[in-house]
Amino acid sequence: MSLPTGLVSHTQKVKSLYKQALRCLESWYDRREVYRYHAVLMRNRFDLNKDIKDMRIAKDLIAQGEEELFKKQHWLPRKFPHSPGGVAHGREVIPPDWVLDYWHPLEKAQYPEYFARREQRKREYVKLWEKKFGKSEALPH
Repeated sequence: MSLPTGLVSHTQKVKSLYKQALRCLESWYDRREVYRYHAVLMRNRFDLNKDIKDMRIAKDLIAQGEEELFKKQHWLPRKFPHSPGGVAHGREVIPPDWVLDYWHPLEKAQYPEYFARREQRKREYVKLWEKKFGKSEALPH
């Protein structure tokens, strides 16, 4: 779960709580029909309180829901493989761009258009850098 960076509306809090509750149910129930049964019951609980206009009561309901979710959370929640905490998270290492600078010229010759465009982009980047920050002076030893 990511941390909110700005104001979070009541509607967003309800949606987030609902989604977290569904994920919690997925962790507890392996069989699809059992999961759907409990998901429908939970959705009914949310629908019963959708017309509450008093924000104090609505805020209390969200707090109670978050507390109940915390108490009923699964001891080993399911995670998507490539999500943080998943079994495949961070496995694929993406090499940084500077690695291409160390390719052998014969390897670069196999992709002449790509490396010509890459050198052009590097020159453009240096020009933008010098325009924004000025040319770098040689540092005295």
